[in-house]
Amino acid sequence: MFQSLSDKLQETFKRLRGKGKLSESDVSEAMREVRVALLEADVSFKVVKEFVAKVKERSIGVDVLESLSPAQQVIKIVNEELIALMGGAASKIEIASKPPTVLLLVGLQGSGKTTHSAKLAHMLKQQGKRPLLVACDTYRPAAVKQLQVLGEQIHVPVFYAEGKTPPVIARESIPYALAHGQDVVIIDTAGRLHINAELMSELQEIKRLTGPHEILLVVDAMTGQDAVNVAEAFHKELSLDGVILSKLDGDTRGGAALSVKAVTGCPIKFVGMGEKMDALEAFHPDRLASRILGMGDVLTLIEKAQQNFDEKKNQELEEKIRKAEFTLDDFLDQMQQLKKMGPLSSLLEMIPGLGKQLKDVQIDEKEMVHIEALIYSMTPEERRRPSIIKDSRKKRIAKGSGRSVQELGRLLKQFEQMQKMMKQFSGLGKIPGIGKGKKGKKNKRKEPALNFPFKFP
Repeated sequence: MFQSLSDKLQETFKRLRGKGKLSESDVSEAMREVRVALLEADVSFKVVKEFVAKVKERSIGVDVLESLSPAQQVIKIVNEELIALMGGAASKIEIASKPPTVLLLVGLQGSGKTTHSAKLAHMLKQQGKRPLLVACDTYRPAAVKQLQVLGEQIHVPVFYAEGKTPPVIARESIPYALAHGQDVVIIDTAGRLHINAELMSELQEIKRLTGPHEILLVVDAMTGQDAVNVAEAFHKELSLDGVILSKLDGDTRGGAALSVKAVTGCPIKFVGMGEKMDALEAFHPDRLASRILGMGDVLTLIEKAQQNFDEKKNQELEEKIRKAEFTLDDFLDQMQQLKKMGPLSSLLEMIPGLGKQLKDVQIDEKEMVHIEALIYSMTPEERRRPSIIKDSRKKRIAKGSGRSVQELGRLLKQFEQMQKMMKQFSGLGKIPGIGKGKKGKKNKRKEPALNFPFKFP
């Protein structure tokens, strides 16, 4: 996502950093390159024109041209304008003071409405809500069944009335939710291959009968600028409250994310970042702008870690590291927790400065699966004491995992190096300010403990 745009913007700013002082011509040349980069990312021409004009106007001011670090000032301005372009602050769903809160999801066929209805229900359930999914797509084959299957996966009830029209199903879902203690109703509606009068008439009828607190449009980010046109058309007919961009994790240029708010006035509220039910994220304009400019996204990384890492297990691991008792079981457990956070390549891109350095590095996610297979093929004793794994055991483990003896040898060697590193960690008490100092005396000065959101083995 945004890889090409990010690379081009960073290259432009790199040239600016090489200049001790900027002239108006330097700024104009840089803005031309920014304009081309945004257009190639499929951002609306009108949006690009206004964006570049604002940045240029601010960048040729006296404060920038005469500052000690003008390139940094320009980057700061671009960052601020990108954030403003995408809506400024994150936009949340407004929960009604009197339940149930009714959310109406609309969009074209194939945009991912049904899947994202379930994803949204899963997210709200994690936040302590009691959502109800409503199946109002009675036209697409197996659409109702799909929602019911997804509902079972996330343990959320699905309402459907056989033989009734979508508007009637939607209307009857409200008293059903009240009677069964569901405080959020998520209505999954039918779509069409294109916008037509029949589709809009049905959606307007559902809106009239249910009085939704929010109408959310689901659009496919991979359709590029057409996603903005779809959003504009739906907003004109239904007065949207927000947009959910699906498939933003795909090979997309991302222009829709930068254009939707400016063209329609509707904020992007959520983005779909994968197929799994937990692959829905709140949209933060400031964090996305930071990633586009190559400054990482540490806050999202921390949030993912907090959601997926077990604090109790981390405390136990910390104790084992201090006692130099780190085993292959601990390594396997940490690796599995890391996998829950998503693809490793996307996590590395969130670390400031690292995404650029690792741009050309191929990360094979299957390697983690191979390591798991090798460890699972060991006995509990072998996991605790890898030093006992000799030739005969190596052959048995390799055969049981379907991997080679050489792969197992590499894993054991790397783990041995890791254990040595852990033993060094266990001696951190000798560092001034932590534990005991020289001659076993306690340091008078106390340093605050370092609390990492997660721990890598």
